[in-house]
Amino acid sequence: QVQLLESGGGSVQTGGSLRLSCYISDAMRYMAWFRQAPGKEREWVAVIYPTDADTYYTAAVKGRFTISYDNAKNTVYLQMNNLKPEDTAMYYCAAKTGAGAYFNRNAYEYWGQGTQVTVSS
Repeated sequence: QVQLLESGGGSVQTGGSLRLSCYISDAMRYMAWFRQAPGKEREWVAVIYPTDADTYYTAAVKGRFTISYDNAKNTVYLQMNNLKPEDTAMYYCAAKTGAGAYFNRNAYEYWGQGTQVTVSS
């Protein structure tokens, strides 16, 4: 059974930083972070292809967030800098083995339990 185990959420003030971690028990084709704010749909944040380390970001976080993967630890990270109140959400790690648009939440087979990020002004 594939496991995705997240950690690292918390509360910070505007301009602060957090690093999220997600251990993934099996090799995956894509690994991504999504987020969901109260009353909103779950949205894609960033994706990484472990084989070549290609990364892509949604426009709202580009230049502030960095996704990375440690192959030795089977762990994907999301370093979040210069956090803003609008980044407040539950953050989910997701992974997939098949093809499909990397920004489409319905294409992901495996999900973590979520970790809360709260940014206060």
